[in-house]
Amino acid sequence: MSSISETLVTGVKTSVHPPKRLLYGPGPSQVYPRIYQAMAQPVVGHLDPYFFQVSQGVQKGLRAVFGTENELTIPISATGSGGMETAISNFIESGTKLALFVSGFFAERIGEMAKRHGAEIVRLEKPWGESFSDEEAAEFIRRERPQVVAFVQAETSTGVFQQSKALCDAAHEVDAIVIADCVTSLGAMPVDVDANGIDVAYSCTQKGLSAPPGLSPITISPRAQVRLKERKSTNRSWYFDLALIQDYLTVSHRYHHTASATLFYALHEALAIVEEEGLALRQQRHQKAHVRFVSGIERLGLVMHVAEGHRIWNLNTPRIPEGVNDAKVRAYLLEKHGIEIAGGFGPLAGKIFRIGVMGPLATDEGVDRFLAKFDEAMKETA
Repeated sequence: MSSISETLVTGVKTSVHPPKRLLYGPGPSQVYPRIYQAMAQPVVGHLDPYFFQVSQGVQKGLRAVFGTENELTIPISATGSGGMETAISNFIESGTKLALFVSGFFAERIGEMAKRHGAEIVRLEKPWGESFSDEEAAEFIRRERPQVVAFVQAETSTGVFQQSKALCDAAHEVDAIVIADCVTSLGAMPVDVDANGIDVAYSCTQKGLSAPPGLSPITISPRAQVRLKERKSTNRSWYFDLALIQDYLTVSHRYHHTASATLFYALHEALAIVEEEGLALRQQRHQKAHVRFVSGIERLGLVMHVAEGHRIWNLNTPRIPEGVNDAKVRAYLLEKHGIEIAGGFGPLAGKIFRIGVMGPLATDEGVDRFLAKFDEAMKETA
C-alpha cells in the first residue's frame, strides 16, 4: 500500500489540531471518548443497509430518552434550530393560531419562525428568568383557544425549566397540539413526552446527550400525525417536510438527503451510554451535580438567577456580582485552563454566567474542579 493510501486509511496524518477544552458552556458539552471512537469508524452510504440498521437503533434509543412510545421518533439532519424549523414548518401554516409562551431567546426564535410561516401569534410573556404557573398557563390557553401551543421546556438563554403537564392538559381541552423545545433538557432531565402530553418535541445532540452537534431528535405523537395529514397546504420547507423524511428513514428508504453516517454513529453511541448508565440514574447524577454546583456558587458569594425549583439541572445561571467583568472571567478560564463557559445575551447580557455541567462533567470531581478554577478566575480578574 502506498504511503498516501496508508494515510487515508489509518489517519496517521491530519491538518487539524484543535486545542483541548473542558466544555462547561451551554453547549456543545463534553463529548464522551467512546463517541469519538464511534465516529472514527468507516463511513457507509446513506442508503446502505447498515446505515438503516444504525438508524433503527437510534430511533429506539430516542424513544427511551424522550419518554415516549411514539412510532415517529427520528433524528433530523440539522442542529436544534433545524428541529425547531421542522416542528414549526409542519404544524404551522398561514392563518394557524399559535399560543406562544415567551420568557427567553429561544421562545422568541419560535415566534420568528412561526411568523415566517404565516401564523397568527398570541403571546404570554414574562421577564427572562421566570416560568409560568400552571394556572396562568391554563388560563391563557383557555382564553385564546389556539390550534397550536408552543413553549420551551428548558430555556438555554435563562436556565429556566418549565413544567409541562398542566399546560398540555389545557391545550388538549381546546383541541390544540403542543410543541415543546427540549433542546437542553433531553438526556439530563426528565422530558416525559407521553406522561406530560407533549405532541411534538425536538432537541439536539450536543447538550444533555453529550454528542457532537449536527442532528436534531424529534418525536411526533399519533395525535399530531393526524393533524399533519389534515393540513390544507403543502409545507413551504421541502428539506424539513416530515412526510418525506419519515419515508426515507422508516418506510421506503428512498433518497431524501445525504444523511451523515458519522453523526448517526455518534448518536447511537451516546444513546448506548445512556442505556448502560440507566436514564433515571443519569438524570439523578445531573441533579446531584446541579445541587453541588449551586451550593459551591453560593459559598463563593454568587446568587442564582432562577428561583429554586425552576432551574435546569444541567445549565446553571449564576448572576454576575457587582464589579465583575464577565468577559475577563471567561477569557481567563479559556486561556489559563482551557475551560469554556458563556455569558448572557439579550436582556441578560452582562448579568449572568451560563455554565453547563453535563454528561461526563456532571460529577463531584467535575463540579469541584470547575468551582476551584472559577474562584481563581474571579479573584485574578478583579
